[in-house]
Amino acid sequence: MTAVGPVVEDEGIATLVGQLVEDARGLASAEVALVKARVGERANAYKNAVIFFAVAGVLALAALIALLVGLILSLATLIGPGLATAAVVLAVLAIAGILALVGKSRLAPAAEVQS
Repeated sequence: MTAVGPVVEDEGIATLVGQLVEDARGLASAEVALVKARVGERANAYKNAVIFFAVAGVLALAALIALLVGLILSLATLIGPGLATAAVVLAVLAIAGILALVGKSRLAPAAEVQS
């Protein structure tokens, strides 16, 4: 009784190298697909976060506008509607100017470091 082993075809080196190249291409394309899927998932998460931040910003701006209108209405009983509007607008512009100057001063050192 003789044992019969599996039949193995004698493949040439060229065939083996070709199969190796084919497998490497398949692996590379699978890795690229995996990276694309991960990037897409993260982009979707960031997109959702940006939407929530945008809605929060719009609501905060609406609240600020309501606060300023309420301030104008409160001051209007004391100094009249025209002067109340002017006073609130000038105060808000002064605050905005101060914040702009602070922002500009914080950008100046970064510009000097880069040059």
